[in-house]
Amino acid sequence: MALDRNAPNDLNAFWMPFTANRQFKKNPRMFVGAKDMHYTTSDGRQVLDGTAGLWCCNAGHCRPKITEAIQKQAAELDYAPAFQMGHPVAFELANRIIDIAPKGIEHVFYTNSGSESVETALKLAIAYHRARGESTRTRLIGRERGYHGVNFGGISVGGIVNNRRMFGTLLGGVDHLPHTHLPGQNAYTRGMPEHGANLADELERIVALHGAETVAAVIVEPVAGSTGVLIPPKGYLQRLREITKKHGILLIFDEVITGFGRLGTPFAAQYFDVLPDMMTTAKGLTNGVIPMGAVLTTAAVHDAFMQGPEHVIELFHGYTYSGNPIASAAGIATLETYREEGLFERAAEIAPYWEDALHSLKGLPHVIDIRNLGLIGAVELDPIAGEPTKRAFSAFLAAYDKNILIRTTGDIIAMSPPLMITKAQIDTLIGTLADVLKKLD
Repeated sequence: MALDRNAPNDLNAFWMPFTANRQFKKNPRMFVGAKDMHYTTSDGRQVLDGTAGLWCCNAGHCRPKITEAIQKQAAELDYAPAFQMGHPVAFELANRIIDIAPKGIEHVFYTNSGSESVETALKLAIAYHRARGESTRTRLIGRERGYHGVNFGGISVGGIVNNRRMFGTLLGGVDHLPHTHLPGQNAYTRGMPEHGANLADELERIVALHGAETVAAVIVEPVAGSTGVLIPPKGYLQRLREITKKHGILLIFDEVITGFGRLGTPFAAQYFDVLPDMMTTAKGLTNGVIPMGAVLTTAAVHDAFMQGPEHVIELFHGYTYSGNPIASAAGIATLETYREEGLFERAAEIAPYWEDALHSLKGLPHVIDIRNLGLIGAVELDPIAGEPTKRAFSAFLAAYDKNILIRTTGDIIAMSPPLMITKAQIDTLIGTLADVLKKLD
């Protein structure tokens, strides 16, 4: 039963994630309802969602087909174990994911979040090489400014400093490629930057340093989202694929944000025409309604484990909630919503309008860069000397007061609206943000 009040009577017990807890609890921002493109606040205002929740509500909020599927499944089969047992809905969802996945991706391993998807993919990479008799391949390579969730493997290959600094030495045997953010050469680029593909060649140096026989996998976000929307330079991802294939290294695309229509295609791998060996997903898989993630793999990765006696477990890994019935039902209904409403195609069609709107903010106070691809955008602000993040956080608070939801990371404003956004709603979102920026200190 839902709470019958718009505000809890005590905020102390909940230790909120990635939040300035003390600031929030002095002046809470509470959502109590949502529908399509808007949240409803505890004081009755309608807030336009410029972030698809947290990069996840790609189909908008409280969509009927998804709600009904969850209700029906909960009444029919609430839980079933995924260890040595199964239920039809999980298999059906896996088939439907593969139907829209890049050609060559053939298998689905369920998780419960993007962080768990990353941990699973990293473990699969190391175990894959061991299964093939190359047990020396244990090294993992991420990228500076990369975000791959918050578990130990993910923050080890990740490269956002504040996500790492408090947690000790993390995993050993990890190295990092340089990030691709080149503001001096690529500022205010529309779409993919011209400069920076050569940064992929740093992988050759890292491989030469450690030896190809020690490297298991490279993991990158096709578009780096949580660090502030860093768009890959033209040719960069293709070059990474060439180098990893040359040295027998697995390539993992972290598609937790880019998956399920964010670039106007089902996955970024299709947008960039690059086939990785594995893809990590979550968020848009169930429209953010129920926690669920999945690792998608090629047949080669999967088949390496299908050896030995048939009664023996091939992979000692999994989760209590892998392929949860209610989450699986939500996933099927989400994919049907995307298809029936043509939301991936809609994102591709409206992306040029989104791009023009974003770049109209150029020249406003404190704006030093604007980046975009598909229905993702970022506005980078000049930080206040000695007070990093404060200017963007002030913009976030002011935007909320003006009934739009944006997200900030450092001094970067990031936006990723639901794929159902209209041109008029883009005008409202960007026009309101312009008003906010004009009044920033």
